[in-house]
Amino acid sequence: MNILDDKRVGDGACIKVITTNVHAPLRSQSSVKDDENFAVKYFHLVDPDIDIDLSKHPEKKALKFKEMYLTKLLSTKVAVHSFVENLFRSIWGLLPNNKAPLAVKYFFDFLDAQAERKKITDPDVLHIWKTNSLLLRFWVNILKNPNFVFSDMEKTPHLDGCLSVIAQAFMDSFSLAEQHLGKHSPTNKLLYAKDIPQYKQEVKSYYNLVKDQTSISNQELKTFLQEESKKHQNEFNESAALRELCKYMLRYFSEVSAKLEQTDAPERLKEDMQNVKELFENMKRSGWQIPIGPRDLGEPHFRVVLLRMRVRPPTRHCAFNMDPSVKR
Repeated sequence: MNILDDKRVGDGACIKVITTNVHAPLRSQSSVKDDENFAVKYFHLVDPDIDIDLSKHPEKKALKFKEMYLTKLLSTKVAVHSFVENLFRSIWGLLPNNKAPLAVKYFFDFLDAQAERKKITDPDVLHIWKTNSLLLRFWVNILKNPNFVFSDMEKTPHLDGCLSVIAQAFMDSFSLAEQHLGKHSPTNKLLYAKDIPQYKQEVKSYYNLVKDQTSISNQELKTFLQEESKKHQNEFNESAALRELCKYMLRYFSEVSAKLEQTDAPERLKEDMQNVKELFENMKRSGWQIPIGPRDLGEPHFRVVLLRMRVRPPTRHCAFNMDPSVKR
């Protein structure tokens, strides 16, 4: 395929792929179909990502040569490699102060404490917990959907495919399984096959360094969260967020009520939750014309029901369908 340009074969040219046991006669041809010395089997080179309906021409066969794009793929990987490495190391690195963020340190210590409490000594279990909780659930989602962070960014199908390759390399860096790649392995895994072992060592070092850091107290975390909240106090839509919380409460109201009955929760909490439900339903019927907030629901109701109630709905995967007006 590398000599097509040398032979001055331009776009749209017809190439005849021949299979024969005898030498072709040296004579001119008026058509690619008039030579009876060759098998009647015609081929057409197509873009590997485009499916062409050949039902109208059963004698033709579409050949998909993904290898034709391997050279261009490798050159593209080299061009963006430094940026990808900087991105990965900014996620699992400890710069600029050689410390992990307070929230990450506090959360990892919580997982370590849970493992110790349940007498889990296998380090692989902790590795999987931390990886699934933060890196795969949060960072992979950002890597594949940067438009969540940059609202003015348009994610085209082509860009989505490129981001999926980078996200796959990121996930492989945290995997404990050894990769056994061969010539039939996916191209996106082969691209970073030589880099993954180094990334895995950096990930293990990252987990160890975070574990060796000084523990974070509850008061330190509380102060940190308060400071972060002040930085964004004018960016958060309190009414829209409260509306989403109320929607969530209505969706699982029966399950939450049953759980409160099982745990012998205070009667006051059940009454407050019922009052919040009724007020919310009234506002919903009015078409959300009335802005709601802590003062609208009543300070005791808001604090007791939405802040102190720690009941998880009995579902495996729960996600908020956040209102577009809520800034994340």
